Amino acid sequence: MHILSRSHAWPILGPAQVRLLEPALQALSPTALMQSAGLACARLALAVAPHARRIWVAAGPGNNGGDGLEAALHLHQWGKEVVVSLVASGGSCPANAQAALQRAQQAGVRIQSSVPTEWCQQMDAQDLCVDALLGIGATRALNADLQSCVLAMHNCLATVLAIDVPTGVNPQTGQWLVGDSGKSADILAVQADHTLSLIAVQAGLLMGHGRDASGQIWLEDLGYSPCHHSIAPLAWLNAPCTTTPKAHASHKGSHGDVAVIGGEGMVTHGIGMSGAAVLAATAALHAGAGRVILSLLSDQASDNVPPDVMQREFKRLELAKLHVVCGCGGGRAVQAVLPEVLQRSAQLVLDADGLNAVAQDISLQNALRQRAVDMASEATVLTPHPLEAARLLGCTTQQVQNDRLKAAQELVELFQCSVVLKGSGTVIAAPGHTPRINITGNGRLAIGGTGDVLAGLVGARMAQGLSAFDAACAAVAQHGRLADEWTSAEALTASRLAKRLA
Repeated sequence: MHILSRSHAWPILGPAQVRLLEPALQALSPTALMQSAGLACARLALAVAPHARRIWVAAGPGNNGGDGLEAALHLHQWGKEVVVSLVASGGSCPANAQAALQRAQQAGVRIQSSVPTEWCQQMDAQDLCVDALLGIGATRALNADLQSCVLAMHNCLATVLAIDVPTGVNPQTGQWLVGDSGKSADILAVQADHTLSLIAVQAGLLMGHGRDASGQIWLEDLGYSPCHHSIAPLAWLNAPCTTTPKAHASHKGSHGDVAVIGGEGMVTHGIGMSGAAVLAATAALHAGAGRVILSLLSDQASDNVPPDVMQREFKRLELAKLHVVCGCGGGRAVQAVLPEVLQRSAQLVLDADGLNAVAQDISLQNALRQRAVDMASEATVLTPHPLEAARLLGCTTQQVQNDRLKAAQELVELFQCSVVLKGSGTVIAAPGHTPRINITGNGRLAIGGTGDVLAGLVGARMAQGLSAFDAACAAVAQHGRLADEWTSAEALTASRLAKRLA
């Protein structure tokens, strides 16, 4: 069993893949898979709540509940005081879960159909609740019995350990399982302190609300190894990439030239956006690009530019020799330069208003597709947030968030280039690559300008010789890691973030 580490590329599977794997894993083990899962859960329960006097297991009617019953059996045999609330189902119980119930009953585990309200009220922080209500196949809103269990967990002081996924979280998307209305009033989910993933991690633990609801994630693979099983992961956890120190025998031309094109002036519609382009240029500079050129889409140069950054008119840029970051604060002015940028840039990071312009213009969409033919897919990275992705796909933001992996891959198919779908659990996807899900970063990045910093960082990594996909993966991991390491004594701003890059 392992704590999910951000420094390793862990495989991420979907529910259907896990079910396909289970027979093969069972064939490798002399012990029933559910019994092995229950034992792992019981051991973790003792590790996270070693002094628990009371342990309440809320068990659903399926295999997830069977895992909880097996855990309760072991904890009972080890001398812990355990109560199981078994939530009934209108359908038949799976055979493995039925066998787990019989084993627990024969061992004398206290099992009841209702929430032990008085018991829960007496629990303190040393005690433990085990959420074994719903498993990796959960897709529907919670019924009344499930809701009562979740509310009881909310209202007691005990540590909460979820098996597979916290109840109320969609295991594939990380969104809430809500009723047909979709209203926030319908939201009710377990807030776990720890989550035990069995066989492999589900994507929903790493994206959206799942990241907040899951607490510390643990993995018990039960014998699964992507090296020894033919089922390929849906995605991999994005592992950090260490930057290679600059060689002594190098010069500024050895590390690439980044040109940042953006920053519409105030004359156009009364809002100046040069700051976004300056942030991207500052990020590229501090990330180690050999030279950084800023081309503002305004009538005059800016005084608020680091002295190390050159300023140059767009018409004087040699796009065919440059790693271009285009769109940051570009406003409407970026539309005029995009045809040439798409056609001639050696490598390109397209962000913000550059993406919005493409979404609004079919000729620019065609030019972006043609770029993949002329320059190859490794020449371009798109960095949309969910709203920009929705505009490009012609759907709603909610549809993007409801399946972020699918949305990122649809953008890859549509434009044949690398895509960074930003947000909680940023997805990095590209033609010919298994997607990555990034879990560095936190809510401190939810401020203006941090996306511009990321765009400049991706451009710098491409300029230093990384492929589009590798540059995106490395930049996203580093961008988030800096936020994770940020001291609470200092406000995180985009300008400070850009200057911390290396």
